[in-house]
Amino acid sequence: MKEILVLYYSVHGSTRALAECIAQGVAQTPGALPRVRTVPRVSAVVERPQPPVPDDGPPYVELADLQQCAGLALGSPTRFGNMAAPLKHFLDQTSTLWLSGALAGKPAAVFTSTGSLHGGQESTLLSMMLPLLHHGMLIVGLPYAGQPDLMTTRSGGSPYGASHHAEAQGHAALRDEEARLAVALGQRLAQVALKLAEDGAAP
Repeated sequence: MKEILVLYYSVHGSTRALAECIAQGVAQTPGALPRVRTVPRVSAVVERPQPPVPDDGPPYVELADLQQCAGLALGSPTRFGNMAAPLKHFLDQTSTLWLSGALAGKPAAVFTSTGSLHGGQESTLLSMMLPLLHHGMLIVGLPYAGQPDLMTTRSGGSPYGASHHAEAQGHAALRDEEARLAVALGQRLAQVALKLAEDGAAP
């Protein structure tokens, strides 16, 4: 079994819901297994550490999770058209993996949730791709071929990755097309990871 790391940060639960759909898509792919992880909040008060284990939900990610995975799905809510600070803070600590080339050649996908429909979904997805490209990862998007929801969605969903319009309060449930696209992204990421492993091009 090849493990696909589904790594996300979520505050109101929308990005977490997308992560669960992506994990579902991975699990539906024979030979692939999702490993769901999150990151702790970053406090402006540096003396206020987070507990080593979250109160609920998946465990916090470790560098070993990245090193061991066959593929990565990375998700964050939008913060002014960019990824949230906690996720960026974790990625900033991955220089040892960059120096060793541990992630080079592995496939990666991105996903996000925004409070407003035009609140930076695509720029956030692109911002998350940048460190992954520096690591030498292979970006997997959602092609229009085989995804009719991309042509009809009036909420989230993009060829750059899965997305969700959570509305102003951040609590709107995933719409059917958003969920389907997230599942499809998980499936595609897992399929690419398995193909690369089969061809000997990735771990």
